[in-house]
Amino acid sequence: MECEGHRKELSGGDPSTTNNRMELTAVIQGLAALKYGCKVTLTSDSKYVLDAITKGWVYNWKKNGWRRSNKSPALNVDLWEQLLEQLSRHEMTYQWVKGHAGHPENERCDQLAVAESMKFR
Repeated sequence: MECEGHRKELSGGDPSTTNNRMELTAVIQGLAALKYGCKVTLTSDSKYVLDAITKGWVYNWKKNGWRRSNKSPALNVDLWEQLLEQLSRHEMTYQWVKGHAGHPENERCDQLAVAESMKFR
C-alpha cells in the first residue's frame, strides 16, 4: 500500500487454500488495514477479483442468493461478503495489470506471495 510517499507491505499465507481465495484475502486485508474511508486505486493482476467487481458479477451473485448466472453456487461467498463490506467503506477505482510483466508493485507483491508460500513447503 502506498499513500503520500509512505509504503506499507502486508503479506500472509495459508497452506490449505486456493489462489482465488488468497487474491480475495489480500484485497480484504489491505482495505481493512485502512483506518478510515479513503480514495483507493486497487491495482491487481487478478481478473477473478477485478472482473467480478467491475463487471458487477459479485453484486448479481449476492442479489441472486449467491448463485451465478448459470444457477450454480458462487464460490468463496464468505470472502466476497467481507470484500463487499470493505469496498463500501472506500471510494474505489480499479486498474488491471498483466502479471509478471515488469510492473514494479505487482512484481513486489509476487515476491511477497512466493516468500509466504515457501513457508508451507
